[in-house]
Amino acid sequence: MGDVLEPSSASDEDAKVPNGLKPLQTPPVPSFDGALEGYRRDTSSSADPRPHDSRALTGQKQQLQLPIGDRKRDPNTAAAGSSPAKKLRRTSPRHTTRAAVDLQGSPPPGPASALIRAGSVAHPSPKKKVKRALSGYAPPSKYAHLVNKLSDSLASNLICVFVGLNPGIRTATTGHAYNHPSNLFWKLLHKSGCTPRLCRAEEDGDMPSLYDLGLTNIVSRPTKDGNELSKAEMDAGVADLDVKIATHKPEAVAIVGKAIWESLWRVRHGRNIKKEQFKYGWQDDSERMGVVETGNSPWQGAKVFVATTTSGLAAGMRPHEKEEVWEKLGEWVKNKRRQRTEETGQLTDIATANTNS
Repeated sequence: MGDVLEPSSASDEDAKVPNGLKPLQTPPVPSFDGALEGYRRDTSSSADPRPHDSRALTGQKQQLQLPIGDRKRDPNTAAAGSSPAKKLRRTSPRHTTRAAVDLQGSPPPGPASALIRAGSVAHPSPKKKVKRALSGYAPPSKYAHLVNKLSDSLASNLICVFVGLNPGIRTATTGHAYNHPSNLFWKLLHKSGCTPRLCRAEEDGDMPSLYDLGLTNIVSRPTKDGNELSKAEMDAGVADLDVKIATHKPEAVAIVGKAIWESLWRVRHGRNIKKEQFKYGWQDDSERMGVVETGNSPWQGAKVFVATTTSGLAAGMRPHEKEEVWEKLGEWVKNKRRQRTEETGQLTDIATANTNS
């Protein structure tokens, strides 16, 4: 086929071309300034008698030179009809292509032009963090339909009794303590060394016989979370809790959560605990629980350790911070269990020797 040919008049210069034909030459692509000049000539020779404002043309040139994402609508160009500038303004910045960018030439340097050269202009929408709405006080009638199957796991002379706030919905319906998947109680119990292995919630009733550990709560009625309890009913449970400790006489009591200790403090001291007075870990000897001062069997009471809450809904402390607090209790429990094992072995040896004699 070859190049496209078109007829022309014969001349000396065309003598070398057969049949009076010459190659068709592609006209040069006009530059932006050339296109603008042609646009001016076309509009000046138009039948429209209205004068054209040169400022509108200048504004169009400035609009075309701006990056698409940074261009603003110029009211002076609103009457320009379907001009190249208006067509470019209709193009969405989110779907800008290289072809549209090539029409306006190279954009000036800047963050927007860098995105345009990449092929598109991105407009990421910020992600909003969804906050969980905190619940408020719920009267007992709200969960009156639930049957609380949870019972205390207690025995005499335990190493430690763990005191929780109150049973959650799943704990109450299944009858096993700290049974919600998000609760960290059993994991922290194992990581700290209080138990030599990771126990399941279904083993809560075996804790006294397996590891000399007990479980109870300061409030017995179930709720979705601790915010649905009132301070008054928490304070009312302090007296019953003290009776349980005095009856079973454990060596220590572990308070599982700051709110429980704040309630105990209000009842004992008649006021709220100050910020500088609160501390995690072992409390002073004056804060022992279950003290028996009268009768035939006085008892000095159980020492108190305040641990962090294990609820998955509480995000006040990071997991490693909770583990640091629980490790102190775990070391003490392991030492006490070791001492009891050694004493039990010595008593067994003495009993065997007396039998043989």
